[in-house]
Amino acid sequence: MAVQCRTQGGLRDSGEISDVSAEGCCLHVRGIYFRVGTRVILRPEGMEALSGVVRWVSRDLAGVEFDRAIYGPVVDHLIDTHGRRKTA
Repeated sequence: MAVQCRTQGGLRDSGEISDVSAEGCCLHVRGIYFRVGTRVILRPEGMEALSGVVRWVSRDLAGVEFDRAIYGPVVDHLIDTHGRRKTA
């Protein structure tokens, strides 16, 4: 799912989130290199902002733990809507 990302320090980039759960997600951006402990604000398309902390980093991927868990039915809707890749 497409997302806008902003760090506490003001860096911004667009990217994608995947593996969304109530507690966090995997973030993929190309223009920002994260460190564990970096605070981020994620704004997925059509949703309110989600704040969290980077808990792991691997190349251009980062695991983000949300400050507040997402309501379960919202997670289910996100997975139903964005969880499957469209094939041609």
